[in-house]
Amino acid sequence: MHRREIMALAGIAAAGTFLAPARTLAAAPDAKRPAESFVAAKDGTSLFVRDWGAGRPILFLSGWALPSDFWGYQMLALARKGYRAIAYDRRGHGRSADPGRGYDHDTLADDLAAVIDGLKLDGVTIVAHSMGATEVARYFARHGGRGVARVVLVGTITPCLMKRADNPGGIDPATLAAGADLLAHDFPAWIAANTKPFFTPETSAAMVAWGQAMMMSTSLLAAAQLAQANFTTDFRADVRKINVPTRIIHGDRDASAPLALTARATAALLPQATLSVYEGAPHGLPLTHVERLNAELLALLSST
Repeated sequence: MHRREIMALAGIAAAGTFLAPARTLAAAPDAKRPAESFVAAKDGTSLFVRDWGAGRPILFLSGWALPSDFWGYQMLALARKGYRAIAYDRRGHGRSADPGRGYDHDTLADDLAAVIDGLKLDGVTIVAHSMGATEVARYFARHGGRGVARVVLVGTITPCLMKRADNPGGIDPATLAAGADLLAHDFPAWIAANTKPFFTPETSAAMVAWGQAMMMSTSLLAAAQLAQANFTTDFRADVRKINVPTRIIHGDRDASAPLALTARATAALLPQATLSVYEGAPHGLPLTHVERLNAELLALLSST
């Protein structure tokens, strides 16, 4: 595997803004519910939440070093079709607070619980990209999946990235350490070196530049500590706790989370999982394959 591709296993993600003509959502949100708000985590950390539309709730979790803006294309499409599309910035990302602590998966799972409980979500579908899948898995292990009816994992980095005796196909720890060292000493250089595999050749230069700038706005402490946690944590036991229907969507050109190591291995642990592979899709599938992903999400939601 090319060194650039291996380094991308830290969970690089970049996203693009979108411009759309003003249109009325298919279902207007509750006038008493703000479209943007904050939820307090268990330790008091303020988590920014965006909440569009009304109807059955869909909660989006972004990948490593990405705020909730990443899911704009999917949130807009679902809100226009009568769903309630929700996303929040994890601590140290976007408009959420950077408390200088809690950059571990137990705390992030508790943050997810705070959002679900704070918004009184029940029967929610969680759509998680990349590192977001680790938060989902730990939420099921730690909180029993309370309130969650269905899970969709897009470009997942579960179940175990690092090479171990019982995970021979994983990445050598020394290789991962080299990427972590660059991240800690020159974050912009790390981003520049790892952005290209996230997109397709057709991605606009403006989209790429916007994604790089967004990532650099992430707390360096959060980025470094969560990258390390993603590298070293074995999530196989957590993944097995996911006991609801699960759709796994992955690109066969995902250099950040190679298909066999992540999506196929995750699907093998989940009896209720179905795997959908997009030919030619990279790790940034929600941005590069917008129409196909939106159509699959809508079809999945309308089938239940």
